[in-house]
Amino acid sequence: MSDTPFGFGLPPEEPEDGDNGKKKGGQGGSQGPADPFGFGGGSGGADNPFAALFGGMGGPGGEMNPGDLGAAFQKLGQMLSYEGGPVNWDMAKDIARQTVAQGAENGSKDASLSPGERTAVEEAVRLADLWLDGVTSLPSGSGSVVAWSRAEWVEETLPVWKDLVNPLAERVGSAMGDVLPGEMQAMAGPLLGMMRSMGGAMFGTQIGQALGVLAGEVVGSTDIGLPLGPAGKAALLPVNIATFGEGLGVPAEEVRLYLALREAAHQRLFAHVPWLRSHLFGAVEGYARGIKVDTTKLEDVVGQIDPQHPEELQNALQQGMFQPEDTPEQKAALARLETALALVEGWVDAVVHAAAKPHLPSADKLRETLRRRRASGGPAEQTFSTLIGLQLRPRRLRDASRLWASLTDARGLEGRDGLWEHPDMLPTAADLDDPDGFVHHEQPDFSELDKMLGEAASGGRPDLGKPAQEGDGPDAAPGESKGDDGK
Repeated sequence: MSDTPFGFGLPPEEPEDGDNGKKKGGQGGSQGPADPFGFGGGSGGADNPFAALFGGMGGPGGEMNPGDLGAAFQKLGQMLSYEGGPVNWDMAKDIARQTVAQGAENGSKDASLSPGERTAVEEAVRLADLWLDGVTSLPSGSGSVVAWSRAEWVEETLPVWKDLVNPLAERVGSAMGDVLPGEMQAMAGPLLGMMRSMGGAMFGTQIGQALGVLAGEVVGSTDIGLPLGPAGKAALLPVNIATFGEGLGVPAEEVRLYLALREAAHQRLFAHVPWLRSHLFGAVEGYARGIKVDTTKLEDVVGQIDPQHPEELQNALQQGMFQPEDTPEQKAALARLETALALVEGWVDAVVHAAAKPHLPSADKLRETLRRRRASGGPAEQTFSTLIGLQLRPRRLRDASRLWASLTDARGLEGRDGLWEHPDMLPTAADLDDPDGFVHHEQPDFSELDKMLGEAASGGRPDLGKPAQEGDGPDAAPGESKGDDGK
């Protein structure tokens, strides 16, 4: 019989045999990566994928009293009885909050914000909006300004993470049932139910750990180029801003103002380009649809599933099970997503630099620091890469920023920002290769088309700019003349 109930193990403790961290039974670090997201440290270790769930129990030496053991079994029962969607989001939120409470890898702890910190954030965003008024034709998009703790960031952004992750998790849940032969599926109802519950728990565990780590590093609601918070709400995290500024040799007020500029610029773009949010999220979903599940690996896992070793399914979920389809459609989806991210981040980079340069002596240094931070990736990129094989990295940030700056010089603020009126007016990946060609190319005017479509939708007759034919009159149907019998 196993030394531990269901093979889940007790909270992490020192290795029992002193041999490179291996546990009894020969299961050591070689079973999988030390941390599924490559974050290092983390909350629990890879040998026990449920350490984040049970790791807070027990005494300093790892002993578990009867009350803790009862709580552990209660949580286990809740996990196996879960009948919700493809991800156990309640578990994800609990684990994220636990991870946040343990503190970030740099040792900093989350804390409730003081009134002074909240006031400093509000004033920084208001000043940032004033500076942005002079460098963009888009008006302020910050209907409200808030300062978040790390725990508040988790709570406020969780709805968006659900939208991003659920579609792929649903496909994985279906794949878990599809790998069983048809005759077995009819007989394996309880097993399939358990597998779905386990799958939801595994995803919830992974996402919760990842979000908890990410909460320790993000400085606002738009760090990864996607609007993670509620619409129109500019948000900054004072604790993480202080950590970001350490070692830069830049006054804390300048760091806060520069990051406020970036947050406020993102808010303007997402507030006043109504199609942009759905365009970006649609690009992410379109790419995710082309991700295939390695059913061969999944079949191996399902064939060997052991209730005492649920980490086998955990390891499969985190080690190369998801792969992009090598098809023209998938490559095109990836190109659309990367270009869209680059254009958003490039516009923000160019606009923020123009706004900060006259006011902040350290503008150039802060700009380069943030460019490198985005280019090198971080928890957000590793989260998506692990979960859906997607790297949210604006690979062509510098190219896009140069193009937007050139457009400013050639067409002015109105001409540059007017390109956001319609997705077909935006630069493409090819345009990033030839920015001069795009800058001096005459762009189509979609205003008349939009007017015609609006009139058609309201029952009016679009003016096609053609003279009325003889016989046309107020009683003629749209697109039809009385004189030609509709032919």
